Amino acid sequence: MNNPIEEVIHKSSYCESLTKYIRRESIEVNIGNIPLGANHPIRVQSMTTIDTMDTIGTVDQSIRMIEAGCEYVRITAPSMKEAENLANIKSGLKKRGFDVPLIADIHFTPNAAEIAARIVEKVRVNPGNYADRKKFQQIEYTDQQYKEEIERIRSRFTPLVKICKEYGTAMRIGTNHGSLSDRIMSRYGDTALGMVESAMEFLRICEDENYYNIVLSMKSSNTRVMVQAYRLLVQKLLEERLKPYPLHLGVTEAGEAEDGRIKSAVGIGALMEDGLGDTIRVSLTEDPEFEIPVALDLVNRYQNRVAHNPIPEIETIPIDSFSFAKRKSSEVENIGGSNVPRVVIDASAITLDSYGDLTPLGHVYNPKLDKFNMTDQGADFIYSGSKSIPFMLPNGLKEIVDYDVWATIEDVTARYPLIQFEDLSGINKWHDKINFVAIDASNLDLNVLKDFMEIPMILLLKTDNTHGMAAQRRFIFELENQNLSIPVIIHRNYEELNDEQFLLYASTDVGGLLIDGLGDGVMLSRGGDGHDIQLLNRTSFGILQAARTRITKTEYISCPSCGRTLFDLQETTAMIRAKTDHLKGVKIGIMGCIVNGPGEMADADYGYVGSGKGKITLYKGMNVVKKGVPSALAVDELIEIIKADGTWIEPEIID
Repeated sequence: MNNPIEEVIHKSSYCESLTKYIRRESIEVNIGNIPLGANHPIRVQSMTTIDTMDTIGTVDQSIRMIEAGCEYVRITAPSMKEAENLANIKSGLKKRGFDVPLIADIHFTPNAAEIAARIVEKVRVNPGNYADRKKFQQIEYTDQQYKEEIERIRSRFTPLVKICKEYGTAMRIGTNHGSLSDRIMSRYGDTALGMVESAMEFLRICEDENYYNIVLSMKSSNTRVMVQAYRLLVQKLLEERLKPYPLHLGVTEAGEAEDGRIKSAVGIGALMEDGLGDTIRVSLTEDPEFEIPVALDLVNRYQNRVAHNPIPEIETIPIDSFSFAKRKSSEVENIGGSNVPRVVIDASAITLDSYGDLTPLGHVYNPKLDKFNMTDQGADFIYSGSKSIPFMLPNGLKEIVDYDVWATIEDVTARYPLIQFEDLSGINKWHDKINFVAIDASNLDLNVLKDFMEIPMILLLKTDNTHGMAAQRRFIFELENQNLSIPVIIHRNYEELNDEQFLLYASTDVGGLLIDGLGDGVMLSRGGDGHDIQLLNRTSFGILQAARTRITKTEYISCPSCGRTLFDLQETTAMIRAKTDHLKGVKIGIMGCIVNGPGEMADADYGYVGSGKGKITLYKGMNVVKKGVPSALAVDELIEIIKADGTWIEPEIID
């Protein structure tokens, strides 16, 4: 009889199917009165931002979170006194009729964890700083020295494991990309594999103690690293024949507003599409109760996903799911090849009458100078459907028109046809530069395409399958397996959704493909008359940025705040954004405290980290540039560091 675990391992994949939605089977973990994993629903959680010593404030905020739909409330316990006060918070909630499981968030302080484990239903520990003190030192460890370090960790960590086992307390072993220990960094580097091994060191100790009430997480502000780490973790559990522990999904320091929602959906959604994830937390630089509706929108999308239209299985997976490589497509003008993904705006449902109508697409007309200014988020193409735009477009913007209309236009220099795949054989007029072909992802008989390989062609790939990301991925895999290097624009249509759902769904579906290097561009549609083309444009560029495939604006890696935070994160982020959001492609980390600050600076160009009441430490990368800067002066000092680095540009003023 075949060993089912071995059969799964031999698939060399992180999920049971890349074409059929199957939620990963995990063990059940008991967390108070709300169990996690197994056949239970995907749970939603968040974290308080009030000082843990403010019992009433924490209770009040917890209730707001619970009433918004939060199922687990996480509270920071940076020292023993905060850990002890968790009992008062728990009691306060029960007096007001709330019995939600509490989670203590622990960094650096094992003694606090051991106190908290006797009070709350779950503790979260970060392997990178629970038993280590990160000094950003490169040390070469011999095998014996490495073994000795593991034994040191075992002696420091085992008491907590035994307490959790005795009290029935669950534990999350939560790796953060930004706080990997020097030991892990020295042997594995700043990699997804290093994140996995960081958690596995602690997990093996738990298993040695026969303690299994465990949840695992691999969080990063870099969506690519995050997705790869979770996939590797699942694979590693299979390879070592360990239990399929539940997964907590989250993107750290996702940010605020649309950017935070897009980035969270790209990372979390890409994993949920493949059935991974048992609980999620959307980390926004906003009050925690506002995170819950976003998380619920993500989770609720998968309630009936198993009923999707069937997608043919994949015999050969042509990509490495554990590392990023852009698909090698042919270059057709400025699409495909080594070009960044392009943005196509669907304006087919509205009428564009004047130059001013292009402003929402990042092409701003200056009547005084009679010229266009193209912003960093200037769309590349505009699809006008069955009617051609009646005025000349700026140089940076080209038009796509339905073939029947395009064939009647005399000047087609900057206008390209959109041909339906079914009509290919009857086409007798082609554009000499680009021809867009709309094709459904369910059409996997690609022999017809082989007859048109001499035509400069771009596929506009659409789908109406509710498991659409998998359907489009399956189609692109078929292109690869048949050695067809035709560039692909990902087209998704979303109707009857509110703006937030649109952001989340589009980010999941398109971002999930881009993270694997699939897709040479994006076209989003919403249907109906008068839809918001500015939202389509912002979302398209936001997805490309969140997936790290086209950087067009300043990226703010800002944490969601918690009881450790030393300044008002929302206010500070807005203040920094107001002065720096014109810096194209610059990444600025804004951290409320030291826990993840220095490590997350590895993914940022500059950092602004709280180091004391009213005091800020400023970073360039992971290196401290200035310590103890008064908060009133810190933003200006940050700008001076950027200027000294030669990265600063003055904001352009458009009349």
